[in-house]
Amino acid sequence: MGGLNCGVTLALLGVLLRGAALLPRRAEAAEIALPPGSDITISIKPGTSTLARPCYILTSKTPTIMLSIKSGEKKTFSFMCQNPENYFVIEIHKNIDCMSGRCPFGEVQLQPPTSALPTLNRTFIWDVQAHKSIGLELQFSMPRLRQIGPGESCPDGVTHSISGRIDAAMVKIGTFCSNGTVSRIKMQERVKMALHLPWFHNRNVSGFSIANRSSIKRLCIIESVFEGEGSATLMSANYPDGFPEDELMTWQFVIPPHLRASVSFLHFNVSNCEKKEERVEYYIPGSTTNPEVFKLADKQPGNMAGNFNLSLQGCDQDAQNPGILRLKFQVLVQHPQNESYITYTVDLSNERATTLTIEPRPVKLSRKFVPGCFVCLESRACSTNLTLTPGSKHKISFLCDDLTRLWMNAKQTISCMDHRSCHRKSYFLQVPRDILQLPVQLHDFSWKLLVPKDKLSLALVPAEKLQQDTRERICNTSFSYLMASSSSSPGQDLYFGYFCSGGSIEQIRVKQNMSVTLRTFAPSFQQEVSKQGLTVSFIPHFKEEGVFTVTPDTKSKVYLRTPNWERGLPSLNSVSWNISVPNDQVACLTFVKEQTGLVCQTGRAFMIIQDQRTQAEEVFILEEKLPKPTFHHHNFWVNVSNCSPVNGKQLNLLFQVSLTPRTIDLPVLLTAVVGGGAFLLFALGLIIFFVKKNRKKKKNKGLAVGIYNGNVNTQLPMQPKKLQKVRKDSESHVYADIDDTIVYGHLLLDSNGSFVQPEVDTYRPFQGPREDCPPSPPPTCSRARTAKLTTEEPPPGSSAESESEPYTFSHPNQGNESNRDTDIPLLDAHEPAESVE
Repeated sequence: MGGLNCGVTLALLGVLLRGAALLPRRAEAAEIALPPGSDITISIKPGTSTLARPCYILTSKTPTIMLSIKSGEKKTFSFMCQNPENYFVIEIHKNIDCMSGRCPFGEVQLQPPTSALPTLNRTFIWDVQAHKSIGLELQFSMPRLRQIGPGESCPDGVTHSISGRIDAAMVKIGTFCSNGTVSRIKMQERVKMALHLPWFHNRNVSGFSIANRSSIKRLCIIESVFEGEGSATLMSANYPDGFPEDELMTWQFVIPPHLRASVSFLHFNVSNCEKKEERVEYYIPGSTTNPEVFKLADKQPGNMAGNFNLSLQGCDQDAQNPGILRLKFQVLVQHPQNESYITYTVDLSNERATTLTIEPRPVKLSRKFVPGCFVCLESRACSTNLTLTPGSKHKISFLCDDLTRLWMNAKQTISCMDHRSCHRKSYFLQVPRDILQLPVQLHDFSWKLLVPKDKLSLALVPAEKLQQDTRERICNTSFSYLMASSSSSPGQDLYFGYFCSGGSIEQIRVKQNMSVTLRTFAPSFQQEVSKQGLTVSFIPHFKEEGVFTVTPDTKSKVYLRTPNWERGLPSLNSVSWNISVPNDQVACLTFVKEQTGLVCQTGRAFMIIQDQRTQAEEVFILEEKLPKPTFHHHNFWVNVSNCSPVNGKQLNLLFQVSLTPRTIDLPVLLTAVVGGGAFLLFALGLIIFFVKKNRKKKKNKGLAVGIYNGNVNTQLPMQPKKLQKVRKDSESHVYADIDDTIVYGHLLLDSNGSFVQPEVDTYRPFQGPREDCPPSPPPTCSRARTAKLTTEEPPPGSSAESESEPYTFSHPNQGNESNRDTDIPLLDAHEPAESVE
């Protein structure tokens, strides 16, 4: 029983000890005594705690949440929680009156020292008041200060907040951290300095001193000292709020003589001025125009050697709508580079529509100090971005440790609004030499080509034949051309793709406005400058969206694809390829895939393959299978016309053209030669026979007369007005002998009885392919299926006779005879001869 009671007692004791540990424990007691006349007031007040459990200050056995200790008072207190730093902050406020007595200039002490204060977040505030004619200077020993913007914090938690005063209004000069360049701040009349120390920081010095200076006649002066390369970001007073009206603020920069400084404005706003003008002024050593005045929107000076000053001047603002004047800028100090002493001249006086921009490449951000890259105009106005306007000469230099961090982009516009003045006019698209001589890589040079709508089109001829960039054959050159045509209808722009030299495309014709962008990919572009160049001509308007002239290489395949690759050819657009085939070669046309996957919502999508010599066409519906490989012995067209596809369906075609030498069988060739010779001998003997026979007839007979008999019926029975044989099947047009006079009787007499001179038409053979006229596609709205025509089957209505034989036909000059088929003999016996009269 005794052992049981002992166990219960131990269990109860454990519960009581655990409950005592959970009760709030009182922190150790603290005592603060302020000597009389110290002008110090200490306040302990709640911070920004979000804890639900409250904490109190216990003084004289009375709990409270605020405690104030004035000069000459002594108080003892304790906190009713274990971690008071989570609940309370302490402020030590010291007034320094320089108006009624002597100012205690010199180093400022922390009073009372941090060791005599409780471990709370501490803020020391010094409020110095002086006459308006007195300038007060805060001097900061090492480490110097670095200004931060709203929302930023200091790594060690130690911050300096400095304010001034204009009449009754307080003006915030800025918030600063340690490890910067700011060494002194001068103000007029009043200074309020606040030093914030976190509870865990054991700092025992203020880090600054106060000195008396003469009147500075402005809001403040901030001095920034650079020991070596580095940068400083500074802001106007009250930033991001508005700078005080009609005030002046100055920054003084101390720069080692072997370094160069450049100023760039990161962000600024201007107010609405009634009087004066907002501006910035520079005092630069060696300048003959001090002060140099700039607007806030101007390019700011750079590449400056030695110390310089920068001042911000406000204006009298509009009372109804004052606006906001604010400025955030950066000063970058670095070693000068060799390029800093070289001046380049860029002459754009003759380039009326050309602009050049030099700007930084996109790079990954780094926390380490990175020297800046500046472009300086006239060696002083420097900035990270510089745009050179057309119509004048520009002198530029560079302040940059690595010029590969910059690149150039240029634009030029060539337009023709009057088609009568620029028809057949040509321009050469080439990068100007003044741009190529700059030590910065050219990224893009874009030409915008404008033509009057439905009046003119464009033709591009490269200095070297082009290759289209595809996955099967990628461009490996140092530059390429990006070509696109622009349409007035949204969604109808055509991106033809990337093209580089070393291919088979000789010409590209575009229906409307287009842009050509030369893009470089490697520094070796400088060695391949001679390969770049395009000639653009204004040509008569045509309806095709684009026409490519292609001469394949016998050594490699040519890959071609439709525009807007991977986005699909726009609806109802048509593109053609004019492909040349050498006489001793055969071209093989092959499509990379078997089907397009296209589904048309309205209309039909067609592809036409046309032989340019025989005009034979093959028409394919692109919703079905693509054609199998075809062989072509002559130049041919490939025309693609799109329908209005269903959403999500796109027309993308990729095909290749390869050349192989023609092969001829030797036995066949020998047989043809022997057979041809025998036929020639037979024909020659036949001609001699008929000539001799004709001479004998002439000796024995008079003149031969052919008399037309109009009553002979040449029609077959039961088939009126229809000939069963065509000219090649009958011999009605073959005459063995025709004398000088052939009498047709009344057919050659007019109404007056006089002879009518017959009209003579001469048929001439086809002289070659019509390269400028691609095949016309069938109507895109047609739903009817289209028959396929091959080269083995001649088109309906075409003559089977040889194109190389000239014929002369004679017929009366009557309108109803003009459209008669020339394959039918001239002597038509469909009606009796009396009807002609």
